Amino acid sequence: MIRKILILTKIARALAKSSTLDYFGKLYKPNLFIRIFIKIIGFSSFKKKSLDSKSVGLRLASALKELGPTFIKLGQFLGTRPDIVGKDLAIELQILQDDLPPFEMNIAEQSIKNEIGSEKYKKILDLSPAIAAASIAQVHFATIDNKQYAIKILRPGIEKKFNEELESLMLFASIVEGILPKTRRLKLIEVVHLLKEITAIEMDLRFEASAASELKTNTETDPKFKVPEINWDFTSKRVLTSEKVEGISIKDLDKIDKINIDKKELAKNIIQNFLRQAVGDGFFHGDMHQGNLFVDNDGNIIPVDFGIMGRLDSDNRKYLAEILYGFIQRDYEKVADVHFVAGLVPPDQSKDAFSQALRSIGEPIFGQSIKNISAGKLLAQLFEITEQFNMATQPQLLLLQKTMVVVEGVARTLDEDANIWQISKPVLEGWLKQEVGPEAKFKQAMDTTSKVIDRLPELPNMMDKAQKALELLASGTVSNNNEISKKFEYEKLKIKNQQNKIIIFILLVVISLLIIFN
Repeated sequence: MIRKILILTKIARALAKSSTLDYFGKLYKPNLFIRIFIKIIGFSSFKKKSLDSKSVGLRLASALKELGPTFIKLGQFLGTRPDIVGKDLAIELQILQDDLPPFEMNIAEQSIKNEIGSEKYKKILDLSPAIAAASIAQVHFATIDNKQYAIKILRPGIEKKFNEELESLMLFASIVEGILPKTRRLKLIEVVHLLKEITAIEMDLRFEASAASELKTNTETDPKFKVPEINWDFTSKRVLTSEKVEGISIKDLDKIDKINIDKKELAKNIIQNFLRQAVGDGFFHGDMHQGNLFVDNDGNIIPVDFGIMGRLDSDNRKYLAEILYGFIQRDYEKVADVHFVAGLVPPDQSKDAFSQALRSIGEPIFGQSIKNISAGKLLAQLFEITEQFNMATQPQLLLLQKTMVVVEGVARTLDEDANIWQISKPVLEGWLKQEVGPEAKFKQAMDTTSKVIDRLPELPNMMDKAQKALELLASGTVSNNNEISKKFEYEKLKIKNQQNKIIIFILLVVISLLIIFN
C-alpha cells in the first residue's frame, strides 16, 4: 500500500511540476476543497507560476516521459481519448515518442537463450546491436538458417513494473471519479483497466505474433498488402521472431521516387487496405504511422509492430460503414437513425436535434477543398458531441478514429490531393452491399430458418429451461457468468479496499502531525 501511495504522490508531483493540474482544473472545475487537496498531495505552491513557453500538451508529455514507460503508454493512450483530455491536448499527446535507451547486448543474448534454449540459440547468427528500443521491448536483426529475421525482446522486469504502476493508476482513476462526479461518464477506471489489458497482451509477445499471423491470413488476398511471416520456432512469451522487412520506409519519399513507385496509387492502397481491415474484417493495425509502414519494389505495403491492434464486432463495423457512407451521401437523417437504432444515443434524446448537430459537422467539411476533408477528423468531431447527447464512450471506435487520422496523414504525405472520400467510397459501398443489401438479408433469413428447423426437436426442453430461468430471475438469483465483467468487478472491489486503507493512512498521518505540533 505504501508503494501505491508513493506512486500516486509521484503522479501528482509530476502533474504539479508541469503545471497541468491547472489545465484539468479548468476542464472539470473541482471545488475549493478538492483544489487544495490536489495542491497538497502534489506538494504544489498556491502561488501563480511563471510557465515556460511550451504548450500544456508538451509539458504533460515531458512529465509523462519523466515518470517512465508505463506513463509514456498512458500518454499515447490518452492521445486517442479527446473526450477525457480535450481535443487540443489529445493531438499534442499523439506525438509522444516511445523511445528509450536500449538495454545491454549481453542481457539481450541471455534473454533469448532463457526463452528458446541454448540449442536453438546456436542457430542464431550475426545478432546485431539494437536497431530500435521502446518502453516495453527492443529489436535486433539476425540470421537463422540463411534467412534474415527481426528479433524483438522484452525489457527485463518490465511486467512487474507495469503491473504496479497500472494498479496505482487505477486507484488514481477511482479517486478522481469519487471527487469529480462529472468524470464518471468517461469511465476512467474502465479506461485504465482497458490499458492494463492491452499492456498485458503487449507483454506476451505470443499475442503480438498471433495478431500478425491473423492479420496475414485476413489480408492474404488484399491487393498490395503484405504482412511479415512469423517464425514460431524462435518465438516465445518474451521473444518474437519475424522475417526481416525488405523495403523502404514510407517516410523516405526520395527513395520511393527512385524506384518509380506511384505515390498516388500507394496513398490509395494504404487507405483502402486500412478500411478493408476495419470494416471488412473487424481487425485492424492500430498503429499505422510512417515508422511502422514500408513499401517494397513492387509497391506492396508492409506493416510492422503488431502490439496495438483494434477489433470491431459486426455491429460496430456496420455502424462505422453506415455512418461514413451516410456522411459521403450527406444523409444526416440516416446517420442519426443509425445512432438511435444502435442504442448509442439514448431514446429520450431528440433525433431532429441530433441530426441537426450532425449537419453542423458535415456541411462545413464538405464546403472545404478536397485536400482538407478528413474522415478521421469528422469522426473526432462526431465523438465530441457525445456529452451533449449523453452518448456512451466507445474506446474501440476512438482507437479506430485515431488510427484513421494517422492513416490519412500518411496518405497525404504521399499525395497531398488525395480525396479520402472518393478513395473510401468503393470499399464502404462494397461492404454495405455485401452485409446489408438484399442478398445479405435473404442469406440471414435462410440461416435463421435453418437453425430454427434444426432445433425444433429441442423445443419442449428449451421451453422448460426458459420457465426455470424466469423463476430464477424473479427470485433475483441469476448470476453474471461474463468472465470479463467478473474480473472488472473484482478490480473495483480491490480499489475500494485500497481507498479505505489510504483514507486510514492519511488520517493517521494527520493525527500524528497534530500530536507532534500541539
